Amino acid sequence: MKDKFGRFDYVKITIYGFALAALWSSLHSIVLPLRLLDLVAEAEKNTRLGLLTFAGLLLAMMVQPIAGAISDRSGFRWGRRRPYILIGSLIGILLLPGIGLFQSYIALFIIYCLLQMSTNTAQGPYQAFIPDLVPPDRKGLASGVKSLLEIVGGIALVRLVGYFMGNYSPDSGTFWLWLVLAVLAAVLLAAMLATVTTVKEPPGRKIERQLTIWKTIARSFRLDVRADRDFIIFLISRLLIFMALATIQTFALFYLKDVIGLANPATATADLLIAAGVGMLIAVYPAGRLSDRIGRRPVVISSGLLGAGGIMVIFFSTSYGMIIVGGAIIGTATGAFMSSNWALATDLIPGGEGARYLGLTNLATAGGAALARLIGPVIDYFNRYDAGLGYQVMLGACFTYFIAGSLLLLKVRERR
Repeated sequence: MKDKFGRFDYVKITIYGFALAALWSSLHSIVLPLRLLDLVAEAEKNTRLGLLTFAGLLLAMMVQPIAGAISDRSGFRWGRRRPYILIGSLIGILLLPGIGLFQSYIALFIIYCLLQMSTNTAQGPYQAFIPDLVPPDRKGLASGVKSLLEIVGGIALVRLVGYFMGNYSPDSGTFWLWLVLAVLAAVLLAAMLATVTTVKEPPGRKIERQLTIWKTIARSFRLDVRADRDFIIFLISRLLIFMALATIQTFALFYLKDVIGLANPATATADLLIAAGVGMLIAVYPAGRLSDRIGRRPVVISSGLLGAGGIMVIFFSTSYGMIIVGGAIIGTATGAFMSSNWALATDLIPGGEGARYLGLTNLATAGGAALARLIGPVIDYFNRYDAGLGYQVMLGACFTYFIAGSLLLLKVRERR
C-alpha cells in the first residue's frame, strides 16, 4: 500500500473523519444547547451544558487510547482498524434517537456519554490509518486532507441543521429534531460503509500475546517522561488550543442569544460556524503542504497566535458582522493548526504503536474540549453580577489558551 498510495487513497482513509465532524459539530453547537433549553432552567443552561459535555468528553479521553491500544494488538483477518470502526459506528447509530426520545436531563446525560464511548471506540483505531498506510514523506499532505474533510464535515450540514432546529419546538416542532438525527445517522452510516469496504489493510497480526486485556488497557496510557518529553509537551499545547476552540464552539449560541440579542441564535450560530469553516478551508491544505517544507512548529505556532487575534476581534465587536469576521480569523487559524499539528503528532510517535499514541492525543483533544466546558458555571456566575460579564471572562480565557498553547511548542524538537 505504501508503494502504491494514490490520490483517492487519501480520501478513503480520511472520509470517516468527515462524518464524525458533522455529527459532533451539529450536536455540540446547535442540537444539544437547544435541547437543554427544554430540560433545564434558563439561569443554569451554561452550567448544565458544560457538565453534560465535560462528562462525555472525559469518557472519550479514556476510551479512545484504550480502543487504539487494543486495535494495535488485534489479529483480525481484515485488518486491525476496520472491525472497531464498524462496531463503534453501529452502536452510535442506535444511540442517536435517544437524544430526541428522552425528556429528562439525566437520560440525555446517559445517552450522550454512551454515544461518546461508541464513536471513540471507532475513532481511536481509525486515526492510525495515516501512520499505518501513508509514506513518510506524504504524512503532511495526508494530515491536510484529513483536516480538510473534517472541516468540510463540520460545516457541510451545520447550515441545514441550524435551519431545521430553528423551526424546532418541544411542543409542535419535534419533526425537525428527528429529521436532524436521521440525517446525522445516515451520514455516519455511509462514511462507515465507505471506510470498511474501500480501505485495504494488511491482515492484523497479534503481538505481545502474553498480555491480558487488562494489562493492555493499563499500558494504553503509559508514557515515559524522558523518552516522550516532546510528545508530552505537544499534548499540553494541543490541550490548550482545543480548550480555546471548544469554548467558542460550545457557548457561541448562548453568546449570540444573550449578548448580541439575536432572535434566531440557531441560524446565526450556523452562519458563524460556516464563516469559520470557510477560513479553515482556505488554510488547511496549504498549511499541511507548507509544514512538509519548512517544518511543523512554525506553522502551528503562527496558527495559535492568529487564533488569539481572532478572539480579540470578537471581544471588541459591537455588531454581528464583526463577530463573523472574528470567527473567520479563528477558522483560518484552526485550519492551519489542524493539519500541521496532526502532522507533528505523526512525526513524534514511535513506530508500531500508531493507534495508541494517536489515541493519546485525544487526552488533549477531548481533554481540552472537556475542560473548556467547565467555564460554563463561571459564565453563569459572573452573568449574575453583570449581564454579559461572564462571556467577557470566557473570551479572556480563550485568548490566554491560544497564547500559552502556541508558546509551549517552542520547547518541542521536531523529528522529520
